[in-house]
Amino acid sequence: MSFEKLYAQIREDLEQKNYEAVKDALKDENPVHISQLIRFLPTAEQAPVFRLLPKDVAIDVFEQLNVEEKEILVSSFQESKALELVSTLDPDDLVELLDELPAKVAKQVMSVLSPEDRRAVNLLMGYQPDTAGRIMTPEYVSLRQSMTVGEALNKIRRVSPQRETIYYCYVTDDARLLRGVVSLKDLVLADDSVSIGNIMETELIKSQTDEDQELAALKIQEHDLLALPVVDKEGRLVGIITVDDAMDVLQEEATEDIFAKAGLGDIQSRESTRSYDLVKGSIPTVLRARFPYLIITLVGGLLAGGVIGAFEESLEAVVILAFFIPVIMDMGGNVGTQSSTIFTRGLILGHINLDQFFTQLLRETRVGMTIGSLLGIAAGAFAWYWQGMIELGIVVLLSLFFTITLATVVGFVVPFTLTKIGLDQAAGADPIITTIKDLSGLAIYFSIASFFLSHLL
Repeated sequence: MSFEKLYAQIREDLEQKNYEAVKDALKDENPVHISQLIRFLPTAEQAPVFRLLPKDVAIDVFEQLNVEEKEILVSSFQESKALELVSTLDPDDLVELLDELPAKVAKQVMSVLSPEDRRAVNLLMGYQPDTAGRIMTPEYVSLRQSMTVGEALNKIRRVSPQRETIYYCYVTDDARLLRGVVSLKDLVLADDSVSIGNIMETELIKSQTDEDQELAALKIQEHDLLALPVVDKEGRLVGIITVDDAMDVLQEEATEDIFAKAGLGDIQSRESTRSYDLVKGSIPTVLRARFPYLIITLVGGLLAGGVIGAFEESLEAVVILAFFIPVIMDMGGNVGTQSSTIFTRGLILGHINLDQFFTQLLRETRVGMTIGSLLGIAAGAFAWYWQGMIELGIVVLLSLFFTITLATVVGFVVPFTLTKIGLDQAAGADPIITTIKDLSGLAIYFSIASFFLSHLL
């Protein structure tokens, strides 16, 4: 079943509270598809769906989720269920999650870990954030130089269920100093009596525990490695960084670099906090962020009604003017929202530099004038053909042109202004744009109509 069909079926079953059907639909699904499904479900539905999964599937799905998604699920579960689930994570993933969990919950998680896992977690948390030591996993296969291939394969069979990867095995001497690496393929093809020291590769790409995590991840990317060994200052092997963790680091660092280059580092942090408050905050918190802007829209709507009232005689004289009011207002609103969305996305992705805002605004104004001309000509021609009044066609054409041009400008200026003064543009831009657009659109429309249709009024 495709993901789209699965999502539609699950949503329908959830609306009907048919949880058995949800359980049946997911029991044989790929964990990757289920994790994607949970990611797209509303927050309130994520935990109920997750609880319907068989335990082994639930563990696989949980590992596919990112840190924020794991945190949401853990917070929504009963204590025993949450602790049981979290304790199944690999040490490096567990450390990443513990950094995000409240201190009380993190302490409870640590208390249910096995002594071995607790030691591994404490080891990783002893390294500075954003270093290779912090993202490495101690779950690797190490072999001694003096071992034979047969002894090495027996060890791999014995320890592999507890190791994150076995495709590369790292070779150390009796002092745990890293000496080489041997692949599982080479071990399988070699004679059992051959010494590991004779078949290992000694030219190693490695990282130190205090190396920046991005540099370590780049080594994996540049050399096409499945894992990168990490050593301490004395050269002792202490862990490995796997390719999946490296790719997560590179994605995270690339996003940070985009913000930094655009001068948006503080904006990213601020917008992240605001987004969290709007999505997961309490109702009073959400109201404080959204309600004031909606009051502005309410007042704007009342004022727009006043504008229409002021031109009541014009409407009574030329009734057909009322037909085009929604056209003028809706087109202006849609174009203004488009511009606002384009500005926000460009800002987030670093395509808009706030220091060069007016250059971008000039370009957007030209775009607005072009769109206004095309739509104005189309609507004006329709009005002229429909009513046989060239004056009405001119009124509609000019009204759309000026309204749409103004809407594109407002759609850029409002979120820019809110961002510059430190207010929440995500919650405030559209209500303010709508208010300005409604008042200005009506004023433009009726003013132009009064000028060109004065002989009919």
